[in-house]
Amino acid sequence: MTSQPILRLRNVVKTFGSFTALPGVNLDIEEGEFFTIVGPSGSGKSTLIRLLVGMDEVTEGEIWLRDRRIDQTPANQRPTCMVFQSLALFPHMSVGQNVEFPLKLRKVPAEKRRDRALELLDLLRLPQSYYSKRISQCSGGERQRVALARALAFDPEILFFDEPLSALDYRLRKTLEKELKDLHSRTGKTFVYITHSLEEAMVMSDRIAIMNKGHFEQIAVADEIYGRPVNRFVAEFMGEVNLFDVTGTDGGGLSGAGLESHMNGHAETCGVAMAPGATGTLMVRPEYVRFLASSDTADFTLRGILHGEYALGSRIQYEVETLGGQVITVEKLREDRVDRQPGAEVVLGFDGDHVHLIRGQ
Repeated sequence: MTSQPILRLRNVVKTFGSFTALPGVNLDIEEGEFFTIVGPSGSGKSTLIRLLVGMDEVTEGEIWLRDRRIDQTPANQRPTCMVFQSLALFPHMSVGQNVEFPLKLRKVPAEKRRDRALELLDLLRLPQSYYSKRISQCSGGERQRVALARALAFDPEILFFDEPLSALDYRLRKTLEKELKDLHSRTGKTFVYITHSLEEAMVMSDRIAIMNKGHFEQIAVADEIYGRPVNRFVAEFMGEVNLFDVTGTDGGGLSGAGLESHMNGHAETCGVAMAPGATGTLMVRPEYVRFLASSDTADFTLRGILHGEYALGSRIQYEVETLGGQVITVEKLREDRVDRQPGAEVVLGFDGDHVHLIRGQ
């Protein structure tokens, strides 16, 4: 990666009448990065990507591509390309004609267009015989690859993706996630990807940005966002999670409704020590919570009633209602299934090495 980001946004604002979709976004994306923006519907991610590709104009602020300001540059003059959810392929054209289309617009000679199209079919792992195949005869996955080949024919500096896999079935989507990550590695291009799927983001991305109400809550690598979210919104958005409202006690400990702390003075080591009276949110992911036998110990324990067991393929998920009325999720591998029946009284535990404290929330 270069020392200077390939793409920079500085105080980018977008309004629609009296509604402010983006209140002032700042962002740096590095060259060669697979950068994914994730957020719920209405978070502003699609608005942002439309500004980046030039489909909409910024209200205020600047967008820089290296040393060139591009927010006032028409979309067709930017060295970028967009892969849409709908793919926007031409159904009356062959695969080869679709891939060659941007080259034809640039008046590239027919022979060179064909050579480039065949080269891109190889890159996207489509047989060269598909050059003459009609788009209407292609499967969903094949159309996705054709759309990628056409985007690469532009030889863009940045490829933008607006939820391109959302309409595909689960198995094909998982296959294409891996292929997109591999394609990114082989081309060395900068990918900026929009999705509402946390799973897609974690599989493919170098960094993830969590967007909410027009601004970024957190930008980091997947492991950091999953394990050390900056607030409750990010913690809850990044998958199943157990959250406890806690207060600091004398000696650096924590107290919370139904939660018993047995840290024995090493709260500071685990990064969860708080001043007496300070408040925060203690987070633990379901995979780190375990059922305790009478002789077992843990840094944190709580008691409750087992409500249900749910099979999730290779995993089993359990729901436990604590004596304080909070529902706790526990997740185990199928081979670690516990022999407990709904209605049973259980003791749950987890350790300080596997928790994260969100302070002041």
